[in-house]
Amino acid sequence: MSKVITIDPGKSKCGLVLAEITEKKVYKAIIIKSELIENYVRNLITAEDISQIIIGNGTKSLEIIDKLDFFKKEIIIFEEKNTTFRAKARYFELFPISGLKSLIPREVFILNKNLDAISALIILEDYCKIKFTLNQNIDFKTWLK
Repeated sequence: MSKVITIDPGKSKCGLVLAEITEKKVYKAIIIKSELIENYVRNLITAEDISQIIIGNGTKSLEIIDKLDFFKKEIIIFEEKNTTFRAKARYFELFPISGLKSLIPREVFILNKNLDAISALIILEDYCKIKFTLNQNIDFKTWLK
């Protein structure tokens, strides 16, 4: 069972998802400062059997790829156009609103959310052409600082 890492790169922060493709499951979803991504991925690949890294082709992607040159397996650059915009809709698929909250406009629930990890998930889903499920109750706005 090999896993993949997907990264939505950014100037100050990156979304990162660890998933298993054959199971279609997300095991980890975080937001991390861009300067910490190299060490975090180094630690992750020592603990997990990572077969490839998929990186969105947006802001700072080339810098992130340079930081990950120690990874001796496949690094794939993939289109990430509109992933941040699409992350808003995907958020509500993953975390549906119910009860009295459904009477409040949806936008209120994502005003202060960091959607970078969901953007990384969308990059992965676009690349694999499948939808993934969450292995556990994952908080997509978890920050590693």
